[in-house]
Amino acid sequence: MSTVLKLDGLTKSFPVGKRLLGKPRGVVHAVQPVDLEVQQGETLGIVGESGCGKSTLARMLVGLLPPTDGSIEINGAPLDNADPSEFGKKIQYVFQDPISSLNPRKTIRQVMEAPLKRLHGMNRAARDKRIAEIFASVNLREEFLDRYPHEFSGGQAQRIGIARALAAEASILILDEPVSALDVSVQAQVLNLLADLKKELGLTYLFISHDLAVVEAVSDRVAVLYFGAVVEVGRAEEIFRAPRHPYTQLLANSAPVVGRALTAPEGRETELPDPLNPPSGCAFRARCPHASEICAKEVPQLSGQGHRAACHHPLDQSSATETEVSSQG
Repeated sequence: MSTVLKLDGLTKSFPVGKRLLGKPRGVVHAVQPVDLEVQQGETLGIVGESGCGKSTLARMLVGLLPPTDGSIEINGAPLDNADPSEFGKKIQYVFQDPISSLNPRKTIRQVMEAPLKRLHGMNRAARDKRIAEIFASVNLREEFLDRYPHEFSGGQAQRIGIARALAAEASILILDEPVSALDVSVQAQVLNLLADLKKELGLTYLFISHDLAVVEAVSDRVAVLYFGAVVEVGRAEEIFRAPRHPYTQLLANSAPVVGRALTAPEGRETELPDPLNPPSGCAFRARCPHASEICAKEVPQLSGQGHRAACHHPLDQSSATETEVSSQG
């Protein structure tokens, strides 16, 4: 497989407490230097708790936020949104809240026509034909085209959001919590639809979610984010069967399981560090049961072959197996 998306040292910082005159009070490093490669036709899951930088990363990939540093490449070429028509043909975004992402004053036909006119310059007949094809592919009736967004259920609105992304004919879709606002039964329908579209159209997905069960079900590989940095990356089955980073293990143990009581970790910090006063060394050390002196001094780097973790004391196979057994018990 070929690399279709490459991130090299991608970062995003936000000044905070900026005064009318003078320097800001501080800087929040929302995304630390991220290096990732996504292969043609794969689904890369990106997981982490709220505030870890998932959505900030996603918005940089589609041009909604400019990176502070680093580069984004698609098919070996730098991603440049100076020409919106070319940019939109490469990568598209499917939003978490489908209804609020659609213009309430426009009919669905008008929503669908926009990328076809602006990105592809299609005439009316060509637009009508293409919209009919896209609606058929997402299992929506053409009579919906003359309705407004508020007239649809969440599942229908999400299908429309997916259809709008498909209209641009982009090969990469950024799926930011695409099913978290939907009922469980509707989630399954949308996930099955995404799987079918990926196979039929050869799409590449970045699937961003905090729901480990969903990510495990849909992803080929998984990248785990903590405090804006990738702390573990590898094949999905390896990540969930044998996590190497204690944070990934914490996420797995914290996921709700039928028949198991919900418990919080004891004796360690449970919150993310203060972004205005980040800790030295490993950002996870205050929450980690394996932290040692080196963790306070040196920032760990991703290491390993294939399944990599940024940890001074990565979990071994026996520790991971214990985690798997306890989560199933």
